Amino acid sequence: MFHRTPRAIRFHRERRVIVRRSVAIVGGGVAGLAAAVRAAEAGWSPILIETRTMLGGRATSFTDVRSGEELDNSQHIVMGCCTNILDLYERLGVLDAIEWHQTLHFARGGGASDALTIGSLPAPLHYARSFAGMKLFTLSEKAAISRAFLAILRMGPKGRLRWQGRAFTEFLAQWRQPARVVELFWEPIVLSSCNMPSARCEATHALKVFDEGMLAHSFAGTVGVATIPLVHLYDNAREIITNAGGELRLRTSAKALAFDGTRVTGVITDDGRIDAHAVISAVPPNRLAKLCSSTMRDHDRRLLKLEQFTFSPILGVHLAFKRRVMETATLALAGRATHWLFAHNAPPNANYAQRIEAVVSAADEWIGLSEEEICTRVCADIAWAIPTVSRADILWSRPVLERQATFASTPGIDAIRPRAAIEAGDPSGGIPNLFLAGEWTDTDWPSTMEGAARSGYAAAAALTSSGGVIADLPPARLVRFMRV
Repeated sequence: MFHRTPRAIRFHRERRVIVRRSVAIVGGGVAGLAAAVRAAEAGWSPILIETRTMLGGRATSFTDVRSGEELDNSQHIVMGCCTNILDLYERLGVLDAIEWHQTLHFARGGGASDALTIGSLPAPLHYARSFAGMKLFTLSEKAAISRAFLAILRMGPKGRLRWQGRAFTEFLAQWRQPARVVELFWEPIVLSSCNMPSARCEATHALKVFDEGMLAHSFAGTVGVATIPLVHLYDNAREIITNAGGELRLRTSAKALAFDGTRVTGVITDDGRIDAHAVISAVPPNRLAKLCSSTMRDHDRRLLKLEQFTFSPILGVHLAFKRRVMETATLALAGRATHWLFAHNAPPNANYAQRIEAVVSAADEWIGLSEEEICTRVCADIAWAIPTVSRADILWSRPVLERQATFASTPGIDAIRPRAAIEAGDPSGGIPNLFLAGEWTDTDWPSTMEGAARSGYAAAAALTSSGGVIADLPPARLVRFMRV
């Protein structure tokens, strides 16, 4: 489908690797794919096991039976700071399928909006000119935001540690952020990046987003949106896996991890047993808990707190319009129940002119609403931002609710996030050939595709003793100078 041979495929053609060891990877989401690609490059044969008929996990697509359209289950974006997911896309040969945007638009209502654009000044001043011109905030409100930004910049990663286990609103209160600023600036970004409201969000996660995702590097905040359905970003994965002597087992459900009392020996599936030299679990914690026997959990303390994770939902609403109604690629609806709008061009021969996906993060209050109620609420928010839009402009709508879209980034959550490999000093000894992946593991990131890719790379590195997590974008020179 794509015009460039994936790097991982070139690697195997050039090296002609003879693969002898197998690793069973449970879960075909981003984490499992990342682990499979890197394991294949290192000379292992990955056997990727996925219950569903497609790859991607929570970042995939489906064919809507009512419209016939191939739709993403939710709008996913990447940013310039997401070094590992971008590296994975490069290895899969699909990096050119990402369209980049340097401007975020914030609706003010009545058709007006502000543009927050990355400018030519060096970081952390790259947003300064457009931020100064925003009409959404008064001068005193902009001064308050700037004070908090300066505090975030000065503390850096080390200074963030003192905020561990605290809610992000505590930081905002310490830096005297007005309620209106919290509602219209901080909250939309925290909701979209951490899928939690500020009052219930782990402070270090939110601080990381603003520091490393906006301020520390001028490319960090650039927003990338896939120009194709998400599921097609993984089209080349099968060839990478099979070239390494591995297998892609779709429609195969893992039932248990086989354990001999010391090591895992494979995976029990609904289609029989799959033997392997090692296992990488790349499924959510509640799913992993069902795969592990009590004996396994007694042998590895990484498996003891799996039930303590909770989850946060995301609602995506696809709306097909008779005419083009949105001129910007993205639009933040600050202070509204609907948080973001993303505009998509209609494919050839479509019966509509433009499709907009509305996104509601931390969508707990929307659970239980009918499709009609959801569409009515979303349309009211769109009409607030774009008054020329009416319900009559919509040809069809399709809400998609992901009830467990992300783990809940609640204060203190990092204390129970396990590492990829067994931990030194584990009194139970640990299971040496069991590796954990998934954005819920100890990635130092919130629940994102970047966190998932990092976890897969970390698990593959622990398995193969090669490769590893791709380094972050380096802070700009002025940012390094400002650090405490």
